[in-house]
Amino acid sequence: MLMVAIGIGTGVGTNALLARRLGEGNREKASLTSGNAIFLGVIIYIVFILFGVFGTRPYIESQTSNEIIIEMGVDYLRICSVISPGIVFFSIFEKLLQATGRSVLSTTAQIIGAVVNIILDPIMIYGLFGCPEMGVKGAAYATVIGQIASFVVAMVFHLKYNKEISNNIKYFKPSLKTIKEIYAIGLPAIIAQALTSVMTYGLNIIFVGISESVVTAYGLYYKIQQFVLFAAFGLRDAITPIVSFNKGMGSKKRVNEGIKYGMIYTLAIMVIGLLVLEIFAGSFSKLFGLSGETEMLCVSAMRVISISFVFAGANIAFQGIFQALDSGIESLVVSVCRQLLFVLPLAWVFSLIAGMDNIGLVWSAFPITEFVTAVIALIFMRRIRKNKINLPEG
Repeated sequence: MLMVAIGIGTGVGTNALLARRLGEGNREKASLTSGNAIFLGVIIYIVFILFGVFGTRPYIESQTSNEIIIEMGVDYLRICSVISPGIVFFSIFEKLLQATGRSVLSTTAQIIGAVVNIILDPIMIYGLFGCPEMGVKGAAYATVIGQIASFVVAMVFHLKYNKEISNNIKYFKPSLKTIKEIYAIGLPAIIAQALTSVMTYGLNIIFVGISESVVTAYGLYYKIQQFVLFAAFGLRDAITPIVSFNKGMGSKKRVNEGIKYGMIYTLAIMVIGLLVLEIFAGSFSKLFGLSGETEMLCVSAMRVISISFVFAGANIAFQGIFQALDSGIESLVVSVCRQLLFVLPLAWVFSLIAGMDNIGLVWSAFPITEFVTAVIALIFMRRIRKNKINLPEG
């Protein structure tokens, strides 16, 4: 998750900055942004290699003393770290395509990688069609091969279709100013992504104090909700370059339209996701073969936590808007509120009050958190609109 966070955060910063340069009509600076993003990808990959070689065993051993788990964890993580150019460079080339309005191509590259991964998983894990049986190592190899496939396809699309950007080697020379500008936007996104792992770790500790079944139910719900939230993340990644491009053009009208329609579309998808989960909660739980207490807990999680989707969608959209308008700190504050500041204390207090007898109260920590965060985001948006959008001409 940390690897994904660093790759995506670097890509988010690149996305917003590149879109702004293109909006300004500055091809030179746009090309420098692209070249420096690729340079950063090389540095990040080297760091991941070093962690894969020297850090995986201490990291796994810090969490368990079970020798079987240690060996499987080290095997998997070492492969994913050492052979990680796919996850690093796809995150960058994906954002280069999105910044130029070619999101369909970035999505195509992502789907190709996912399909390759799905096909190779059973083949390499179980040793089908003459491939040796590799178990956990096979799962890791299938993952990195799928990531590399996405990276290669996205790179080809970038070189072929992103004619607005020059790929001359001179633009790969590191520019401290450009790198600072990328991470002024991207660093809050990196921290925000990394907070997901912190939140999950904290919630697991809280929920296991109630029952291991609660941990299982939340884990399964989390997988289901990702299908809805990924739609919001996709729209956020579309909002960011559109708002940033029009900000670079100096068009207040189009900046405001990008914010307005981006928010409307995001909220519409979240409402649809809410209705689907409310109606089909029981059916989704049966997909995992659940029964008894765990099924009841999973259904209740879907029906209570999904109420937060509308507010969560607004918060995710606001994060993209803030990043596009050079308000990375505000975006980070929204992430901290959503994933750390409110949800963990509320879940802990409610778990002590309610426990298994009223698990719905525990789940309600999520919609309460998203609602309060949305109010904070609205206050930020009002201030940003006044100070960065609706400025007097000249």
